[in-house]
Amino acid sequence: MLNSFLVALMVALLVIATPVQAQNAAPAATPAANNKIEDSLQQNRFWQASVGGGHYMVQLDRISAISRHKYLLDGAIIVDEVTVDAVGQALVRFYFLTPVTDALTGNAAGNVASRIVERGRALIDKTASDAGTNVQNMVVKKFPETTHAHTIEYRVMSAEELGGLYSSVHTAWESGKGRKFTIK
Repeated sequence: MLNSFLVALMVALLVIATPVQAQNAAPAATPAANNKIEDSLQQNRFWQASVGGGHYMVQLDRISAISRHKYLLDGAIIVDEVTVDAVGQALVRFYFLTPVTDALTGNAAGNVASRIVERGRALIDKTASDAGTNVQNMVVKKFPETTHAHTIEYRVMSAEELGGLYSSVHTAWESGKGRKFTIK
């Protein structure tokens, strides 16, 4: 009888101790399918993002809302956007642009348009390389229509990167634990 009581006590202690140990263990960096993306837990209460266009950092308890949404800009570009609204003076926007022609690849006209767009991209990349700039990471604006007062903007190069960024800020905000998201 005493032996079965001791066994039951040992099992109960193991059951109780296991979750405590798991809670104290620091989670590893979130794995990403894209090896350009890194998302890791930080021992502070900030969410940080380092993308091609710069670096952003916000205190987690200052975040008031996050969102991810898509919209059509000027009938030509699909904008996939993540916004982080924080108490203070600035709203941050991270976005990925897709030409509408990329969505039309199912027909012949779309394929022709896609090839023209790809050729244009190649020319822009070559010109940027020759000039020593990184145009792909630059924010796209059309003055004065897209100049937003108190808005910080960053452009990412893929929907996967934007999805990873949203997941990172969402996880940090919900858990209250700092994270650092980086696109290499």
